[in-house]
Amino acid sequence: MGAEKVTLVKDAAARQRHLRNLLRDLKALQLMLDNDLFENDVQRIGAEQEFCFVDARWRPSPVIMEVLERVNDDHFTTELARFNMEVNLDPVLFQGDCLSGLESTLRNYLQTADRAAQEVGAHVLLCGILPTIRHGDINYENLTPLPRYRALMELLHELHSGPFEFRIDGPDELVINDALALFEGSNTSFQVHLQLPAPDFAAYYNWSMAVTGPLLSAATNSPLLLGKRGWRETRIALFQQSIDTRSTSEMVRERAPRVCFGTGWIENSILDIFKDDIARHRVMLASTREEDPLQILAEGGVPKLYSLNVHNGTVYRWNRPCYGITDGKPHLRIEMRVLPTGPSIPDEIANAAFWLGMVKGMPDDYARMKDKMEFDNVKENFFRAARHGLGSYLWWGSPAKRFPAAELLLKELIPLARTGLQKANVRQADIDHYMDIIQERVESGRTGSQWQLSSLERLKKEGKKEEALVATTAAMFNRQQQDMPVHKWPLAGMEEAGSWVNRYWTVGQIMSTDLFTVNENDPVDFAANLMDWHNVRHLPVEDEKGILVGFLTAKMLLRFYSQSENHPVRASVREIMTSDLHFVSPELSTVEALDMMRERQLGYLPVMRNGNLVGLVTEYDFVNVTANLMKEILSK
Repeated sequence: MGAEKVTLVKDAAARQRHLRNLLRDLKALQLMLDNDLFENDVQRIGAEQEFCFVDARWRPSPVIMEVLERVNDDHFTTELARFNMEVNLDPVLFQGDCLSGLESTLRNYLQTADRAAQEVGAHVLLCGILPTIRHGDINYENLTPLPRYRALMELLHELHSGPFEFRIDGPDELVINDALALFEGSNTSFQVHLQLPAPDFAAYYNWSMAVTGPLLSAATNSPLLLGKRGWRETRIALFQQSIDTRSTSEMVRERAPRVCFGTGWIENSILDIFKDDIARHRVMLASTREEDPLQILAEGGVPKLYSLNVHNGTVYRWNRPCYGITDGKPHLRIEMRVLPTGPSIPDEIANAAFWLGMVKGMPDDYARMKDKMEFDNVKENFFRAARHGLGSYLWWGSPAKRFPAAELLLKELIPLARTGLQKANVRQADIDHYMDIIQERVESGRTGSQWQLSSLERLKKEGKKEEALVATTAAMFNRQQQDMPVHKWPLAGMEEAGSWVNRYWTVGQIMSTDLFTVNENDPVDFAANLMDWHNVRHLPVEDEKGILVGFLTAKMLLRFYSQSENHPVRASVREIMTSDLHFVSPELSTVEALDMMRERQLGYLPVMRNGNLVGLVTEYDFVNVTANLMKEILSK
């Protein structure tokens, strides 16, 4: 999808033409493997860094096109959402000071992007999922204005034939039903590439899948989405569901999703994966650039395999196989896609070093992976790590036993990665530096996810959740400027959220979301008791379908009881509620909401999105805002 020259496959003729091109590319690849035409005596590494833009209020800032124009560097490219960006690092030899060199290069690029972003009122932030992203940010206005992204969205909607539903079960249940497929744009990642010799590709690929779960358990950094606590690496669930176009019947017959871990060990070569993906996944996009790869091979050239690469770009394996050409020589590599962006540059390079070291350090007796471990155990490890991070128990060994993730990492895999990096002749000082970061992170239990969750829990005791999310995001940015790995970060403080402009600017930041509701047919006495039990003065009233139809207030109850000494026992909420409602959206400014309440003499405002009640703002909320604002003014 990074290629500009692609087109939608819209009809049977285009599908047939593209499938023929795919089969021809596969045949050419087979010939290249049979004749040992790949670069096998050199190993290179590379990386792709995705990142967010945030504004002065620590919200997503859709400035990608403005920043791209200012940096004027082909290493930078667009992402799906206008508040994200990507920079591609040039490949380097896997040896010597490659890791510290990668860190230095990456830091320079991010500083360049940040300087350009500052010119348009934004900053660069490293985070798997931005804590302050809101449902209102997920809209087509924030889709990067390039034809390929619009085409991809249209195709996903066509294939999905209905609204997208996201269900992520974590400490907070997250259920989203949305007409847009843009939620994938909430994710950012740090993708690492490793070039491998073609004859050994299958063995290393299988081994890479085996260590993916343990790797992820130590690297999680995306625990929050729309203010809800999901998985320790919520990106995994969100990405898989946002690109899932399968029907219910296809799920029943176990058709693999486009975002997948894999379907089993590969037996022979990279061709096993490409054939499987072509067999399982419908052609979505085709390259507009054509070649005859067999003719090119016959003439002693190296084919680009355009069709194969485009199709491979529409199947999102977490260990993605890649075909490429460097300096005129073809090569094969693995793209590791599970790592989130952040928490810091040193953390990212340490994560990369950990994976690279583990893959390079593959024990000889694991070269035939199917004889050592069950694929289902390895796949289970991946999802356990995504859900629970360092708190997961993982299968390992032959015969397989379950170990606490931290124990497996400290006793087996971190030492193995150190050995693998030494085997690659990486500079010892770099090995010690980056692997010490991993070891200390695991020993402390302080991953990026744990830091965010601990900060949020602490801050929620001092203010509303929205304030805590802003403070956590601001603190994340502040810590990143210090270039310290996350296990050394102090927790976020509420003062880091900044002034009231950052904390109380919109209704969504001050509204209450933990609401008690009553049915319109409920007895009045039940509503009165509910208000008393939970010390609330306003109750939303819903009908049998859960649709908001009115509001009941303490004042209404007082009037009802005072006007009749013997009030009807069977009186229902519907008889005394008001159905004269004034709605606002979460994006409305608090100043506008306050003006509205004053002008219309309202004590509350229901907050709605897409016809659904999502919160409530009352006079009491504005009392809290005023108190905090007065404290802020007096402190200055």
